[in-house]
Amino acid sequence: MKLTPNVRSWFSRLRRNEHGAVLAELAIVLPILILLVGVTAEFGRFFYTYSTLAKATRAGARYISSRNYKSSSVRDEAANMVVCGKTTDCGSETILAGFDTSDVDLPDPAGPAVPATVTVGIVDGFVYTPIFDLGLVTLPLDPSTTMRYLPTTPFG
Repeated sequence: MKLTPNVRSWFSRLRRNEHGAVLAELAIVLPILILLVGVTAEFGRFFYTYSTLAKATRAGARYISSRNYKSSSVRDEAANMVVCGKTTDCGSETILAGFDTSDVDLPDPAGPAVPATVTVGIVDGFVYTPIFDLGLVTLPLDPSTTMRYLPTTPFG
């Protein structure tokens, strides 16, 4: 079957005539894609913050479990270990913004002479604030780590 020139030109015009359909599809799909990327970024930051705090409490518990935790200098060193990863004074070099040594929960020095375990945690939860803060969500993070206390001899 042979098409006449008028029918052929009508088909070619119809094939090229989209009148902004792609722009309309982009307007529908783009906000959804941006929302998905934002949510994925927020979940990633949340889990990064939680795992950083969990690793920090683990490092502090490991440090204090092999030392005399009743000593105030050891307690200060352990708090610095949790907050900035080193035993000396942190200054402004903390592992997370807004994280301070006052946020660290260390073992009670009035406890037993030689405890079985020591627990290092975060006091009242470190508040995670999202990048896209709409004022709807603030999540407290309070990981803690318990380790066996290593010294076997009592101390004074």
